[in-house]
Amino acid sequence: MNRLLLIDDHVAVRRGLSDMLSSELPDLKIGFADSETEALRLAAESTWDAAILDLSLKSRDGLDMIRLLKIQQPQIRILIYTMYSESQFGVRALRAGADGYLTKDAESEELIRAVKRILSGNRYIGPGLAEQLAQAVASNDGGDPHLLLSDREDQVLRGLASGKSLTLIGEELNLSVKTISTYRSRILEKLHLGNNSELVRYAVKHQLI
Repeated sequence: MNRLLLIDDHVAVRRGLSDMLSSELPDLKIGFADSETEALRLAAESTWDAAILDLSLKSRDGLDMIRLLKIQQPQIRILIYTMYSESQFGVRALRAGADGYLTKDAESEELIRAVKRILSGNRYIGPGLAEQLAQAVASNDGGDPHLLLSDREDQVLRGLASGKSLTLIGEELNLSVKTISTYRSRILEKLHLGNNSELVRYAVKHQLI
């Protein structure tokens, strides 16, 4: 019997996923976590074959959760199930250790297919994410430069593109305004941009916000 941990802070999503998976995979043992604290507690107490993880948990960045789960249980297979498109976080999720990525607007059949693949020890790579991976591979030869940003630089980029001030971004990331300003300078240099207006246009063009 495979054991799957559902990590999502919306009870309706957890119930819907549980009903769907139970009907298609009757031998699947399902556990539930509504926060990163609960997820890490359950991961410390029991062994899980796989997890379905929402990137939008309130208390911790979803990419950090991938790393923490993999540290606690290196064998666990993680499927990201999120509202964010592949272009926003797909490649970064895989780099952090995820084994698959699926958006919440996918058909139920596709979700079942993705879960079966990760439970069998394979990765789930949809067409959109495959394209992003191809761009990441090509990034050293003129591909999208934002794929080369660090996770922290990516967080600052998205904050700035969303119109947040340096102070607010610093508070959210628990960093000083000076540090955020340094990240901003690095981002503009790496993306070959001159100011925040160009940064916003870049983010919109590449569907980062």
